[in-house]
Amino acid sequence: MENNTAKSFHDKWHQNKDLAFQNTLKEGSDIQNWILTRNGWNTLNGLKDFLNNKKTILDAGCGNGRVTALLSMNAPLDSKITGIDLTAADVAAENLHGIKNTSFYTKDLMEDNSDLGKFDFIYCQEVLHHTNNPFQSFSNLVKYNLSEKGTIAIYVYKKKAPVREFTDDFIRDKIANMPYEEVMKHCDQITKFSKNISEQKQEFYCPEIELLGIPAGNYTPQRFIYHFFMKCFWSEELKFEQNSAINYDWYHPQNCTRHTIDEIKDWFTKNDVEITHDLEDFYGITMQGIKK
Repeated sequence: MENNTAKSFHDKWHQNKDLAFQNTLKEGSDIQNWILTRNGWNTLNGLKDFLNNKKTILDAGCGNGRVTALLSMNAPLDSKITGIDLTAADVAAENLHGIKNTSFYTKDLMEDNSDLGKFDFIYCQEVLHHTNNPFQSFSNLVKYNLSEKGTIAIYVYKKKAPVREFTDDFIRDKIANMPYEEVMKHCDQITKFSKNISEQKQEFYCPEIELLGIPAGNYTPQRFIYHFFMKCFWSEELKFEQNSAINYDWYHPQNCTRHTIDEIKDWFTKNDVEITHDLEDFYGITMQGIKK
């Protein structure tokens, strides 16, 4: 399982080094807005205000460095920003070459990374659910790397509606051992479907279907299927192959745990981290807290 997940992300980032990079930095983009709003910063000025007193920042699971770059651009000039990743630290270092206040290291969140030192702010989002033990990985960050009164901000996948859970795991099991090129053929098919159904903009009302975990509401066809039946990502801001890479990101890694908000609150409580912000949406759980 571990080898599949590490290989998944090695292939993803080394085959797609600039994936969502510019969109993360582009003011007003859907991707940037999603990062800002789910964390309660809402705007770039909100992020700057939050980072104003953060001198040491850790992007734990930095991937290609896209969020590391966003943090660097909005943190104080004298701050030091560190990115760590198990499989793509070299990609992030290449993408941020020449940015003096950043450094990158190959690290495993399941291990003791106290050699990195302590940080005023740890950003670890879209990462923990891909480790062998998400709670242990979170606890390691708090124990070894979060300074007293430091803030940690995480995002993990939430448990989805039952049919969505079944479909996601069915596809994941089918493609787990396929080579990258073959997996991408299947992801391209999903992406073509995603693109086509995204063109259907007319909303419809669905009454509550309690047994399927579907709340009453107005949905476009793509959002309805995405929320409750299968991951079918599509963004007009990204190229077709980048959309496919994001669908790959969901379906291929076998380490892909899903959680409840009460479970994540328990992580914070057990590690003496006081929750300062939490948000649960259709896709995941965002939570921030300060180490007591």
